[in-house]
Amino acid sequence: LARDIRQHLMELGFRQAAFEVNLEPQAEPGATGLESVEFSFGPNPGEPLKPLRQIASSGEISRVMLSIKSALANQDRTPLMVFDEIDANVGGEIARAVGEKMAALGREHQVVAITHFPQVAALASQHFLVHKKVAKGRTLSLLQEVAGEARVEELMRMLGGESAEARSMAQSLLGG
Repeated sequence: LARDIRQHLMELGFRQAAFEVNLEPQAEPGATGLESVEFSFGPNPGEPLKPLRQIASSGEISRVMLSIKSALANQDRTPLMVFDEIDANVGGEIARAVGEKMAALGREHQVVAITHFPQVAALASQHFLVHKKVAKGRTLSLLQEVAGEARVEELMRMLGGESAEARSMAQSLLGG
């Protein structure tokens, strides 16, 4: 498992990270079994592995979680995976890698991802826009699929522009 997780971590930008799964025997069996599990992580070469829960930043935690989910995807019978801004606190190149990893998971599972990155949204098989509006003093969330030209325009909006360059970039992200 640790070897598979390390491979996924490498694909998500942790080129030299260390990751181990440590099992600690328990004196008595409990609800979680006969062992406790501790993930150890070393994101930087030359630094000792430490418990993931103590040292990882939010961006690191997101990518480690995606790596774990990816490593377990073939054994996981969960039909739906929801990722809420799993690409938070990462940059452009890593956001693209996160999107590619989620697209790969989407070939075996239904994946719902909430993202603000056009690099991630462009890799989805379907793209939805969430609108919020207030009606009768209550906030409602509305979901609208964007496809074709509407999808290009939404990616342009996500890129922050309505220029010819933004249009070209949005189309490029969609593979066209």
